[in-house]
This record gives sequence, C-alpha cells and structure tokens, in this order.
Amino acid sequence: MTTPKTVTRSYLLYLYIFLGTLAAFPPLVTDMYLPTLPAMAEDYCTKPSTIQLGLAMCILGLAAGQLMFGPLSDKYGRRPMLGTALVLFMASTIACIYSPTIEWFNMCRFFQGLGGSSGVVLSRSIATDCYSGKELAKTLAIISAINGIAPATAPVIGGAFSGAIGWKGIFWLLFGAGVLMSAVYLPFRESHPAEKRHKGSMLNLAAQSASLLKNRTFMAYVLLFGLTNGVLFRYISSATFILQNDFDLSELSFSIVFAINSLGIVCGSMVSLKFRNLTFAIRTGSVAMLSLSVGEAMNHTIGGGIAGYETLVFLILFCVGILFPSATTLAMSEGKEMIGWASAFVGATGFLFGGLVTPLVGMGDIQASTFTALSICSVPAVIIAFATRQKEEPAADSLT
Repeated sequence: MTTPKTVTRSYLLYLYIFLGTLAAFPPLVTDMYLPTLPAMAEDYCTKPSTIQLGLAMCILGLAAGQLMFGPLSDKYGRRPMLGTALVLFMASTIACIYSPTIEWFNMCRFFQGLGGSSGVVLSRSIATDCYSGKELAKTLAIISAINGIAPATAPVIGGAFSGAIGWKGIFWLLFGAGVLMSAVYLPFRESHPAEKRHKGSMLNLAAQSASLLKNRTFMAYVLLFGLTNGVLFRYISSATFILQNDFDLSELSFSIVFAINSLGIVCGSMVSLKFRNLTFAIRTGSVAMLSLSVGEAMNHTIGGGIAGYETLVFLILFCVGILFPSATTLAMSEGKEMIGWASAFVGATGFLFGGLVTPLVGMGDIQASTFTALSICSVPAVIIAFATRQKEEPAADSLT
C-alpha cells in the first residue's frame, strides 16, 4: 500500500466510500428481493418453501465465497479477486433473471451469493491492510454500521420498487448495483503488495487455516461476532411479523419503524469508538444486550405493548452496533498474519449464525421465541467477553 506521505486526502475519502460500498453489497443480494417471493412462487408455479431455497442457497454462497476469496486474496491480491467476483456476480444475476425453472434459479442464486461475498470479506481485509489501531477500529465501525443497516433497509427498498417492476426488475437493479460497484472499483489501488503475499502452494495456503482455528482467542472473538449476528438476524426475520401482525402496523409504518431501529446500530457503532479499551467495550455491550433481551421477554409477559418493545429493540441494536466493530477489530488484530483467512472466518461464522436463527421464526409464540433466542445468543456472548483478555491496546493510528 502507498505510504502515508503519498496518500492524498481525496484517495482516503475514496477508500472510505469504496469500503462502505463493498460492505453494503452482500445484504442487498440476500434481502432486496424478499418482498417479491410470493410473486415469484406464482410465476414459477411452485411452493413458497421451494422459492425460499433461493435465499438459503444465496446465504450458502455468501459463506462459501468468503472462505474462498478471503484466503485467495492473501495469495493473489485483493484487486484481482474482487474483479473476478464482480464478473461472477453480474453473470449469475443475468442467469437468475432468465432462469427457465426454479431449480435453475436456485442454483444461480448460489453463484450470485458466491460473487457477492467478496464485498464483505475483502472490505475487512483491505481495511486491515491499510489501517491499524484506532483508525482500523474507526474504519471497521463504519463497515459494521453499514453491515447492520443494509440487511434492515434492503427489504424496504425492494418493497418500494417491487410493485412497479416485479422480481425481475429487482434483479436488474442488483445487476445495476454490480455495474456501479465495478465503476467504484476501478480507481482502487492494490492494498496487499506482492512482497507480503503468500508464497507457498495452495495446499499450504489451506493448511494455514488450522493455526487460526487453534487460536482460542481469535475463535472467541469470531464466535462473539457470530452470536451478535444471530441477534441481528433474529430481529430482522421476526420484526415484520411482530410489528405488522401483533401490533397492527401498516406496511408504511413498519418501514418507518424498521428504518428508525436501524439507526440504533449506527449510533452503537459510533459510540464503540469512544471506548479506550475494546475488552471493556465487548463486556459492556454483551451484558447490556443480555439484560435488554431479558427485559423484552418481561415486557411481552406483562403486555407492555409496542412502546416497550420498540424502546428495548432500539437499545438491543445499539448494543449490536457496539459489539460488531469491537469484536471484528479484536479478531482481525489477532489474525493479522493471515488477514484473508481471518476475515473469511469472521464473515462465514456471522452468516452461519444468521442462517441458523432465521428459520426458527415460526416456532410457537413469535415474540416469546424471538426474545428467548436473543437471550440464548446473549448468554454465551457475555461468557466469551469476560473469558477473553485483550493482549494489548491497539497501536496508534497508521496507514501501512
């Protein structure tokens, strides 16, 4: 990467925009078409459960792609891997639009997720290439805020356009996003120079992952990130049923409330930068998240209504905003010798936990099961936060 003396302010601004755009990309791929699922079921003359397999295949592709593009970028560089992934994404998006059968569509969704995965895994890798210490924490806080907002707002965006352009129109919008991302990608300078890349064989590159998996401190932070992502995805998957069915909100009111709640993640991500010690940040965030989750269960038990639900949800997402960048910074710092693998494990674990909690939405009383799931995710998060000890404070800001 260029040295601090040769990096202009305009390129630093571009780098923030570039990383933010990358971070927003995968959630758009998974969530933007959700409002069109019923229409797709009619078009393909199939059951909703078969249509929903497309979402599962996309999530699988997003997880697998991170485990592929992350380590490969350690060997071949970030820029070539991102360019390859963007081509794959745009080609698979076109294939989705013209899929003759639902089986073909679902298969294409896997490859669409595979291509889209590069955004989130490489955004963390590039940030860790370029920054350290508090500047890295600041950059990851911005990425985490976008990662939190995008899944919450993507269905709202899709809902706003789906009535006019249909599900194929949504996929054309995704293709347009791929074209836009390609344009934003062009000025990007390689952040992982040749002298720092992995020089061994592909087998040796794969074997590197074992040392990270054996690193208990790194894996603890990765699990903390995954559990926090489980809380976020459980909220996203249940909110529409709770707000519209239980509290009788209209679609417009639901969209407004959903957008307001997403600001909790933004606020939490920004507040995370105020903590001088990241260990204290994850402990504070996890304890508060558990306490608020239990509070939600109590609010439901006593019939506290939407005011209590909304207040507590906003604060829970505020805690999610604190935990995301803090856990990610600690994990990436611990795995800095293998940045690609480290970012891949963080991202894949997040999608794994998100994928595990999402299908459980329909079990029993949706509010009771949701708040129970939030508490179940929060308890081990607290244990992990207090069991780990930060080895050293982040170094001073630097662009390396």
